[in-house]
Amino acid sequence: MTMRAADGPVIAVLCGSDSPEREVSLVSGREVAKALAKEGLVVELYELPGSELPAALDPARQVVFPALHGGWGENGGLQAALEARGFAYAGCGPESSRLCMDKVQTKNILATAGLPVLPQVVFAGDKPPEAGKILLMLGETLIVKPVGEGSSVGLHRVQNAEELAATLRVLGPGRWMVEPWVQGREISVGVLHGRALGLVEIRPKGGVYDYQHKYTAGMTEYLFPAPVAEELAKLVADAAAEAFAACRCRDFARVDFMLPAAGGAVILEINTLPGLTPTSLLPKSASCCGYAFGTLVRAMAGPALARFTAACAAA
Repeated sequence: MTMRAADGPVIAVLCGSDSPEREVSLVSGREVAKALAKEGLVVELYELPGSELPAALDPARQVVFPALHGGWGENGGLQAALEARGFAYAGCGPESSRLCMDKVQTKNILATAGLPVLPQVVFAGDKPPEAGKILLMLGETLIVKPVGEGSSVGLHRVQNAEELAATLRVLGPGRWMVEPWVQGREISVGVLHGRALGLVEIRPKGGVYDYQHKYTAGMTEYLFPAPVAEELAKLVADAAAEAFAACRCRDFARVDFMLPAAGGAVILEINTLPGLTPTSLLPKSASCCGYAFGTLVRAMAGPALARFTAACAAA
C-alpha cells in the first residue's frame, strides 16, 4: 500500500513479520505510515508475512523505517539484510540490535560501563537449575523472562519457592533468566539522537507490567512526565543516554529502569525498536519534550534520510 502526500523521498515502512509481537508491529507500522504521510513524505507500507525483505524494495529510491518488534526484525537479522542490499534505514545497526535483544549481553556491557544493573541467573529452558539454588542467590520474589524477547513476552513473577519451581517446569526452549523483583517504581525513557527524552512512570493495575498490562487499554496507568525529584530524574536521564552510547545505539531507542524504594535506579533493558502504537511508551516520553507523534516519527526517520542523501551524492 502506498500513501502519497507529496513529491520527495520514499519511506518504506516495514511491519508484521512472524515474531510473537506481530500484531503490535502491525499497529505500529500503520500508525507510523499515516503520521509520515501527514508530515509530507511519500510512504509505502509493507506488512511482511515472514522474516525476509520484500523483493520489490529498491535501495535506489527507498529509505526503510522498520516498525518490527521482536525476532528477526529486532535481533539484527533485518538490519544485516538491509545493509547487504545497500539500504539506508532508520534505527540501530546489526551489532547493537543483536546486542540489545540479548538482555544478558546488554547487562554485561552496561555493567562494564559502570551503569547499575540487577544480578541474574541464566539457563536453558530445558535444563533449569534447582529452584533452591536460585532462591539462595537472588531471594524469593523474582522475575523470570526469556533472554531474547521484547514486549514482556514470557514474563513471570514468582513469590516463593513453590511458584518458582512450577514456573521452571513449564518454560519453553531457549535461554531464560531470573532477576530479583525490585519493589519500587518502573520508569521508561526514550532516547532520540543520543539525547534522553522525558521520564514515563508505569503503574500496572494489580500486577506486573506483562504483555497483557502493556497492550490492554485501561490496565496500566502512565504518568508523563513522571513525578520524580529533579536530582533523581537527571540521574535516570543521564544513565539512559550513557546506556544508549555504551551499546552503540543509533537514531533512537528506549531504556527501561526500576527505581527501588531504597533509592537510586537500575537499568532493566534497552529496546532498539520500541512500540509506536497509541499506548506505547516512546511517544509518551517524547511528548514530555514537546514532540507530537508526527514530528517524533519524522525526527526518527531524519538520520536515515540524511544517510540516503549522502550516499546518493557520493555515488
